[in-house]
Order: sequence, then structure tokens, then C-alpha cells
Amino acid sequence: MSTTVVVDTDVVSYLFKSHPTAFQYLPDLTDRTPMISFMTMAELDRWVFEAHWGETRRQRLREYVERFVVLPYDRDLCTKWAEVTVAAQACGRRIDCADAWIAATALLTGAPLITHNRNDYLGVPGLTLISHGQ
Repeated sequence: MSTTVVVDTDVVSYLFKSHPTAFQYLPDLTDRTPMISFMTMAELDRWVFEAHWGETRRQRLREYVERFVVLPYDRDLCTKWAEVTVAAQACGRRIDCADAWIAATALLTGAPLITHNRNDYLGVPGLTLISHGQ
């Protein structure tokens, strides 16, 4: 079993909100280092602005995210992102830009990706998914 996992934005959101779906993923996080892509951080920031959160809630999210290792982009990740998008197209599947960054992060680190949106990643060869959703 891998000692690290990349956590998709949807699962981070469920965990932060203590949504009932989050509890399905707690065993998958036990004794593992949870990592998120820089893209997940950007999506969370967008979420805050879209919802017009106040400073107290923003601070709570900042503190919550500290439990994750945030993986930055670099040249190798850019190349892996390009490979992911082309591979998905070759399989006849479209992958959103943000999902491609997250998949590329998981592939580059060799860690499984925990997501509740399995279907978003089905066109990515070699990606190990942990999912209790569709």
C-alpha cells in the first residue's frame, strides 16, 4: 500500500465540510500522507471567492488545508499534463483541464488518486484510483 495519496478537490471539499460522503474516505487516508495538487488549491480558492466567504471561514479553510502537502507545478508536471490530456483524447474521453493537472500530479508522484468522481479520470491510463463514487 502506498504511503502517500493525492486527494481530489471533491474529497477535500467533503472532508472540510464534514459531509457524510467524507466518512467513506477516512480509512483510505489512515496512515498515509495526503497530498493535493496546486490545482486543487486554486479550485478551493475559487470556491471561496464564488461563495463570498468572510475572513473567519477563509481562515478555517487555510488552517484545514495545512494538513495536506501541496504539490507545486514544475516542468515535469507540465509534460505529464500534456501526456494525460492526449492519452484521454486517444481513448475517446475528454478530461477537464483541472482534472488533468490532478491526474498528472498523481501519476508523477506514483500515488493513487482519491476521488469521488471516478468517471472524470477513466481516460487516464496507468492512474490508480480510490473511489467510492460513480
